Amino acid sequence: MRSRYTAFARGNEDHLFRTWHAKTRPADIGLDTDTTWLSLKIIGTTGGSESEETGTVHFRVTCRDHLGEHTLEENSSFVRRAGRWVYLDAID
Repeated sequence: MRSRYTAFARGNEDHLFRTWHAKTRPADIGLDTDTTWLSLKIIGTTGGSESEETGTVHFRVTCRDHLGEHTLEENSSFVRRAGRWVYLDAID
């Protein structure tokens, strides 16, 4: 999760593409270059140990764009593929 946040903050679409599950990633990630990422707070996690193939991350990010400051809170699902964690989707 932290590496994906950093990729959003730095505009690294290649890293986001590589860490997004092929079944759920959009064809064009289309980062907004006018967004400034301000903070990431990990609220909690489940699973994700070395012996597990799935995990979740509950996080909150703050960013700023031309409309002002925004907060996004999400529970994200991750799966391990070929030994690497990839983002699958948001959990309701």
